[in-house]
Amino acid sequence: MKLKPLADRVVLMQNAAEERTSSGIFLTTAAQEKPEVYTVVEVGPGGLVDGNEVEMIVKPGEQVLVGKYTGSKVKFGEDEFTIVRQSDILAIIE
Repeated sequence: MKLKPLADRVVLMQNAAEERTSSGIFLTTAAQEKPEVYTVVEVGPGGLVDGNEVEMIVKPGEQVLVGKYTGSKVKFGEDEFTIVRQSDILAIIE
């Protein structure tokens, strides 16, 4: 089984938190801040959404930046995913 998003929705997986700072100090699990950078896992087909034609720009495998409290968290199997609308994605990281 796999998640297949509908319309303009995108399934994301959050990237791992940094285990140490840029200066080399190791962080405890409690001190690690999860980044708002996600990897695109699956993309919906787009199409007509709220009366407007939506073309999907993001592609699976791309790194994207989303807002801190954006989307719906979903646990599927052992993994946790976030499902957002394409318009909730702030930027594609190149």
